[in-house]
Amino acid sequence: MSIYGFCNLSVIPLREMPSDLSQMNSQLLFGDMFKVLDKTENWIQIQNVYDDYIGWIDEKQQITINLEEFNKLKTNLYTNNKSGTIISNNELYSILPASSFPSNINFNVGSNRFETNMHLRPFSFNRFNEISQLAQSYLNTPYLWGGKTPFGIDCSGFTQSVYKIAGIKLKRDAWQQAKQGQTLSFLSEAKSGDLLFFDNADEKINHVGILLESNKIIHASGKVRIDLIDHQGIYNKETKYYSHNLRLIKTFSA
Repeated sequence: MSIYGFCNLSVIPLREMPSDLSQMNSQLLFGDMFKVLDKTENWIQIQNVYDDYIGWIDEKQQITINLEEFNKLKTNLYTNNKSGTIISNNELYSILPASSFPSNINFNVGSNRFETNMHLRPFSFNRFNEISQLAQSYLNTPYLWGGKTPFGIDCSGFTQSVYKIAGIKLKRDAWQQAKQGQTLSFLSEAKSGDLLFFDNADEKINHVGILLESNKIIHASGKVRIDLIDHQGIYNKETKYYSHNLRLIKTFSA
């Protein structure tokens, strides 16, 4: 019988192997639901429903739910663009941007009652025109491999979270996101909010950022920063060299 789970904490690490010493490849945010694939001692291997990403989490950092409840909870999806708090069984929990909620009012998960007065928005329509402003709310967030929060984020975690708040679903890694959306041929065709992808010496996609007005890009590289962009790639005015080679342009505008 299939087993499912619900992330009831603000953020938890999704690790490559079942160990606290293992590399964190991604994170689950509050409200992420998943299917349990395997179990060993105190760890479970899960597949995140939102982006199909697979990894290991501590079994204590979740609520186990059955198929019936899973199907009920996944019917609707709301998300938030600011940090806030939620009450569960009279205890207060911090909630980070781009979390998931099965309702914009109070809801139950198993025996747990969740209550919030946060401003939640339905994940049901494309708010592409808000992407530029949302992206800049993450400015100066430190780079963290596998991170998806304002306390630490990587390049594709940044684009995924911003786009989620804007009502657009992206996969987890840059190379996966590069397969989504509509391809544009020239940078001059792109508009603020479009995704720009970059490759390495082996011509493999290894970086992604969000186009802004005035030939600028916002991306996570050391920190979430704004640099210049042209047809060659990202130009860093501080180092006075191109840090990333432009490979692909994708648009998700409605």
